[in-house]
Amino acid sequence: MSNPGIPATDAVSRRELWLGLGWMALSMSSFIAMSVGSRELAAALSIRQVLFFRALVGLFVIALFIRRLWPEIRHLRQFRMHVLRNAVHFTAQYFWTIGVVVLPLASVFALEFTMPIWVAFFAWALLGERLTRARLLATLGGFIGVLVIVRPGIGIVDPAAGLVLLAAMGYGLSLVLVKRLTRENSPGAIVAWMILIQLPLGLIAALTDWRPVHVSDIPWMVVAGAGALSAHYCMAQALRRLDASIVMPVDFLRVPLAALVGYLVYAELIDIWVFLGGAIILLSNLQALRAERRS
Repeated sequence: MSNPGIPATDAVSRRELWLGLGWMALSMSSFIAMSVGSRELAAALSIRQVLFFRALVGLFVIALFIRRLWPEIRHLRQFRMHVLRNAVHFTAQYFWTIGVVVLPLASVFALEFTMPIWVAFFAWALLGERLTRARLLATLGGFIGVLVIVRPGIGIVDPAAGLVLLAAMGYGLSLVLVKRLTRENSPGAIVAWMILIQLPLGLIAALTDWRPVHVSDIPWMVVAGAGALSAHYCMAQALRRLDASIVMPVDFLRVPLAALVGYLVYAELIDIWVFLGGAIILLSNLQALRAERRS
């Protein structure tokens, strides 16, 4: 029974807020689980195999819903766009997984937060959306944040950091292509095509660097594959309930959480420069978002 002192609309909003935050917590946990699963797999298998087995686990999940999705999939709507989007996304995943294996987890997630900047750029270039002054300032802030994280000139810059930045760029382009795909495709069909296209891509890549697979690898395959699908599904559920202005700062908690997991599981040192640079990237994007909402 609802509290008579609280208006119904406020009660619903509060409920949606807590549900959204719950989905965000599940999303962050899934992203970190996918990262740990991928790193553990990469200790025994090649990174190309990691991508293949992540997609293979996704295929088993999608198979549960294929009867519902098949009427839409068989029409092959925007098929070339699906192929382009997944080729970009697959390449970005490859670079990102290299970063997860080589770099501290917190560094990977902090660098990945440059993605909104690339989304704005590609939305301007491909969709004709306005590239506002706020977005340009966010780009500058993001660039400064990246410099703080990688600190060129202070020791040797790990090339994997550049690959993570390329992955963020690829994810940004992939999101813009998804936006175009949603004009004629449901989210379920887009995810199904992601698995159906990336599975053979992963197999072809894996066969060029195949290593023996053991029974002990299977649990990590499940963690990495299920974590990948769960992360994107939970994020979509959170975005249905929360504004992006709430999701972005909450999602940034992935950086300290990843640092904590990296410290506890892999004895990674917690680097203050990662948090400082990541905060600059986050604040740059938040400021741009607020400016655009006021305009």
